[in-house]
Amino acid sequence: MTTFEGRCIGLEQEFFLVDTKGALSDRADDFLARCTELARAAGRDPESFFPECARCMVEINTPPAYSLAELSREYLLNLDLAIAAARDLDLRLYPLATYPLKAEGSLRDEPRYDLQAQTVGRRRFENAGRCAGVHLHLEAASGAVDPRVGVSYGAPRASREGLVDLYNLATALDPALISLGRSSPFHAGAATGLAMRTACYRGDPDLFPGGLYAELTLVGGLLPYPANVQDLVEQQFTRYHSWLAAMDRAGVDQRLFFENGGGLLRSSSWNPVRLNAHGTVELRGMDGNYPETVLAILALVKAAADRVRRENLKVVPDDDLRVFEVGDDVLHVPGFEYLSGDLFREAVSKGVESPAVAAYLDSVFEFAGGEAGGGEGFQALKHAGGYRTTEAGILKSYPADAGLIGERGLDLVLEACDELEAQVSRLKRWVSPDMTAAGSPPCGGRGD
Repeated sequence: MTTFEGRCIGLEQEFFLVDTKGALSDRADDFLARCTELARAAGRDPESFFPECARCMVEINTPPAYSLAELSREYLLNLDLAIAAARDLDLRLYPLATYPLKAEGSLRDEPRYDLQAQTVGRRRFENAGRCAGVHLHLEAASGAVDPRVGVSYGAPRASREGLVDLYNLATALDPALISLGRSSPFHAGAATGLAMRTACYRGDPDLFPGGLYAELTLVGGLLPYPANVQDLVEQQFTRYHSWLAAMDRAGVDQRLFFENGGGLLRSSSWNPVRLNAHGTVELRGMDGNYPETVLAILALVKAAADRVRRENLKVVPDDDLRVFEVGDDVLHVPGFEYLSGDLFREAVSKGVESPAVAAYLDSVFEFAGGEAGGGEGFQALKHAGGYRTTEAGILKSYPADAGLIGERGLDLVLEACDELEAQVSRLKRWVSPDMTAAGSPPCGGRGD
């Protein structure tokens, strides 16, 4: 839900719960109950704190905001409250995308999760409880999204076409979120060199065939750019029927889906870019990360979306293009075959160290206004002629070839918890006593 012409932005972030030694804790229900108590006492919305599929995970939401400064304020206040709630229970929040050691948190026994586990296979579904991500929301024009058909036929033509352009921009930004947001090099004690949350959650037939949606790309992978409104509508129904067909193949009674609120835009899409029933385009491809990096990447996405809206640009894929280019009221973006193929694999395997990814990111930053030296904070994602990531900073202290076991892994977890708390404390200084933003907080990654 941001900002151009009254549009909102929104933010959701998942976290692991750990005890004071750094081990995963299944006390999410206790934690959420304490968050509710503290939120009510502080006059804040207790509905900002949610359970996740595993009892060692929680989700913290930021209410819709009309500026980056407003969203930053609400985000930091909710994180501060959550940290206090955890402290009261001798727990801590671990913010990175994957827990670095071998450990299993118990999955919740609820119909909606059971349905997913039966459909994709329980072993695959366990990946959902091992991955913490960040979801960014860009509000579409009022009434443009219809939960029943995806795109509202009653909305003005300009609103419907603007939704397609926003959706295509979000699709074109997917490799940027993967590469800039890489936060956790370790998973189950090993560093594979991959963006492990993307590998475990989205999967890939070559890089990580065991990923959650590796065999159901229509419901969990990046979908092609729609050419027009009708194409976007048809894409939503194709994805929806793909999920119903997967349930049939697994022998799952479809009545369970409908009885638990399933529909075209609900409980049938886990794509990295999707239409959300709340009237947003939701970008789901980013790793769980520290607040400075989360806010910096959100600033980049917001700036790109605002320029598309402000200049009324059409977003058009070009199969011969590898970067963003603007010309004749059109933002030309890389074609889907390259974006979802070679560029995706470079982002997952080499990240910002890949020349192809770096050239693509340079063009994204230039389009969003980075070369002008502004950009509401996303310039801090750059460092020494390249791009900084949390993952790179961790690998300086914990080299990939050394492996990660026992106390060494717990040390990493606790250091990440410390860094989260330090950043929240530091960024809170940019919020004035009357809780109005004193300006957008400085956003920059911890890593290089």
